[in-house]
Amino acid sequence: MRQPVVPQPPKIGVDIPWVVSWSEEAPAGAGPCPTVDGQVAALQAWKPGAGKPLPARNHLRRQRDSVRAMLCPMCGEPTPDNDRWSRTGRFVAAGVLRARGLGQALPEDLDDDRVVLDCGSIAPLHFRCTPAFERALPPSLLADPDLKGFPPSWVVVPLYVQARQPITGKTVAAVSFLQLVGITNDRDPDWRSRLPQG
Repeated sequence: MRQPVVPQPPKIGVDIPWVVSWSEEAPAGAGPCPTVDGQVAALQAWKPGAGKPLPARNHLRRQRDSVRAMLCPMCGEPTPDNDRWSRTGRFVAAGVLRARGLGQALPEDLDDDRVVLDCGSIAPLHFRCTPAFERALPPSLLADPDLKGFPPSWVVVPLYVQARQPITGKTVAAVSFLQLVGITNDRDPDWRSRLPQG
């Protein structure tokens, strides 16, 4: 008689990206966090593997760690300079990002026509991790089929939310995620035609 096949739980870094949240990782208010040099940040319980994975939701701390330390969002290991790839980033002119309200985070001497790789909140991957990452993410996050090499220069943009401190109950501005923008050497002379309308 055959033994029944017992499904194995998903393995972090193999089946499930290291950076995603799990259902047992509840929000934990706001407080100082080393991922943003002690600034107030939105906090979350740290229980990777507890409950069910939430592939469309990054863990607050792991996301900031991945961008800050250039850790692969799939396996959680550091990515070397010559092995950083973006599956979700989009090329856009710096002027377009400024028009979207991110100008304060971009270097002042960065010309509006300079092409940047807006990676959003997803840090670059190892090349070897891209197939597993593609299988693990919802298709809506992988709308662009091209794998892009990550530029050697970048800026990190803190994104803020209003968060409630657990002890005082006060609402404060807190860093939620870090947005990553790679800076290329390319220029887009027609960038104004791609400005958001309205």
